[in-house]
Amino acid sequence: MLVTGIVLSVVGLGFFCWLLFALAIYALPFLAGLTAGLAAFDSGGGVMGTFIVGFLVSGATLALGQIAFATSHTLLIRAIIGLLYAVPATIAGYQLSFALAGLGMSRDGWQMAFAVVGGVLAGFTAFSRMALFVASGGQGTEGAHSPIGWRPHDQRR
Repeated sequence: MLVTGIVLSVVGLGFFCWLLFALAIYALPFLAGLTAGLAAFDSGGGVMGTFIVGFLVSGATLALGQIAFATSHTLLIRAIIGLLYAVPATIAGYQLSFALAGLGMSRDGWQMAFAVVGGVLAGFTAFSRMALFVASGGQGTEGAHSPIGWRPHDQRR
């Protein structure tokens, strides 16, 4: 019984950490949805209206960001859009990693090191998820699958 409790505790903590890390990546859409939801609640939208507005704004923020990232042809614009999503994710990942590292160690350099690594990983993951949308079929990605520009419809013989 003791072994089962320990195993389930470790699995539960691992799942909780994975869930929080996955949610930290979507920090910008969450913040936009939260802000719009609070504005809707303040204007008298009620509880259901608040959730509906928050979910719609969050989804629209994520979808419009991915579409803008995928359809832009300039590398600078893609970098700016990617950083708009990666910087809040980095901050959220840092704060989350700092809090989780504080559970298991004293407040010193190691906690800060784990927090920095967690923040950087969250930022890279958020940026790579934006770039993944482009590689899977965005506009303006001719030759994106190969460094030499080969595309499946090029049948050179």
